[in-house]
Amino acid sequence: MNPLIASEPPHAATALSVNVNKVAQLRNTRHLGIPSVVGAARLCLEAGADGITVHPRPDERHIRARDVHDLAELLRQWPQAEYNLEGNPYHNLMGFVRELRPHQCTFVPDSSDQFTSDHGWDLAADGERLRPLIQEAQALGVRVSLFMDPVPEAMALARAVGADRVELYTEPYAAAHGRAEQGAQLARFAAAAAAAQARGLGVNAGHDLNRDNLGDFLRGVAGVAEVSIGHALIADALEFGLPETVRLYQRCIRLAQR
Repeated sequence: MNPLIASEPPHAATALSVNVNKVAQLRNTRHLGIPSVVGAARLCLEAGADGITVHPRPDERHIRARDVHDLAELLRQWPQAEYNLEGNPYHNLMGFVRELRPHQCTFVPDSSDQFTSDHGWDLAADGERLRPLIQEAQALGVRVSLFMDPVPEAMALARAVGADRVELYTEPYAAAHGRAEQGAQLARFAAAAAAAQARGLGVNAGHDLNRDNLGDFLRGVAGVAEVSIGHALIADALEFGLPETVRLYQRCIRLAQR
């Protein structure tokens, strides 16, 4: 684990980090500056979100460089909340990490034109190339999480290259939720999380988690430190409003961990 970052209690409640990319995507369809990305993030934090996540891609199709800086300024007013920057460290991510030193950066192996993140790192192929970037981020005091598929054997490689956490790519579980495959998928994720934790890695999770499947996931996968949720949460906010939606997701987390 990164010695510059305080150790975490092993059974702390799962944190909710709200990904606001979709707010930026809606704003970018016009030239009016609405909805406000910073305003949406502030509403989430005021309602009890534990952090804000953004994934700034090189083409700025949703989050723009200005947003990354403006959100960093907002988060300075919320010292108890976490700022998580995710993206490919070989594209534009490391520039933001070097300048802003967020609490966490999540390295994701997506291509510059990829529709959305859809797979984790192959550390047998990419681990040694990632190692110096992990070390650089940690030297700046930034926790490093690697976006990973739920493969227990890969967790030893994540620890070996120096990661502090892994973020388990949860789309396969979400696709199986409510179907016969749900139990087998949960077992895969539980095994991967246990393997990560046995090697001293924290465990995050994200992608297609929503109010219907989040509770089952947290009941089935022990020790998840953080979930990052964007698309479903912002979609729910169209019905319930952002503050109430954040409270609904936090309620899902609390009920799952009683």
